[in-house]
Order: sequence, then C-alpha cells, then structure tokens
Amino acid sequence: MLDNTVGNTDLAHEFLAHASAQGGNREAWDAIFATYFGRAEPVFSLDDLLGLSDELGLDREQTRRALTDRRYRQRVRDDAARAQRLGATGAPFVVLDDRYAVPGAQDSDSLLELLRKVWDDSHPRALAGGAPVRGPDSCAVPERA
Repeated sequence: MLDNTVGNTDLAHEFLAHASAQGGNREAWDAIFATYFGRAEPVFSLDDLLGLSDELGLDREQTRRALTDRRYRQRVRDDAARAQRLGATGAPFVVLDDRYAVPGAQDSDSLLELLRKVWDDSHPRALAGGAPVRGPDSCAVPERA
C-alpha cells in the first residue's frame, strides 16, 4: 500500500514556475504527479525537486539557485491570491482566459464545453457584413441577400 507523506507545496510550486520558465511546464507537472501520486515519493524538499530537475534535464545548479533564492516565490503567491479572488478554496482550480474559473475536478464533457465557450468568446465569427457573432446565444442577425 502506498503511503504519501504530506508537506508544504510552496517550493514544489516554485519548481513548477521555474520549469515553466525553461519551457518545461507540462513535463514538470507530469513529473510531480508521477512522483507523488504514482510512486508515492515526496516532492517537498530541495533535494526532492533537484532529483526531478535531473529527471527533466533541467540545469541542476540553475534550478538550485532559483529555488534557494526563492526567485519564483512572489509569482506563486500572486497566482494563489488571484485564484482566491476568483473563488478558489482548494485544488484543483483552473482559470481559463483570465475570466472563467473552474473549481474542483470536472468531467471531460464539462471541461470541453467550457473550452468551447472560451474559444467562441475570444474568437468571434464574422457574418457576411462583418458583424461579429458570439455563438448560439448571440443577438446578431445575418444580413439578407
């Protein structure tokens, strides 16, 4: 039976911010999840995260400096504060297009529906006369031929 130790995730979030700045956002998230949830290994200490840095091919010393200098601390705090302002009370909590908040785990159909709404809202279609259409609830009326 797997028994995960729990701990403060601040440094892990700073590691994720550092990895993202290096172009490895998805890989870093996958590594954190695989390590903690898949192998039941901790991801809380500098040594834990340096091991993940090695696994991801990130520069170990650059990662060490970023984490010991707490280079991404304020960014992580700002992200958390922004999420709380949007209504986050726990994880997971996803923000789409800086306007839509998705609290908790969601099924794939619900997420897909929201992604389509965000896309439609941010990429209006144009009718023949150039009038924007915002989707099925729009008030725009097509021009007559």
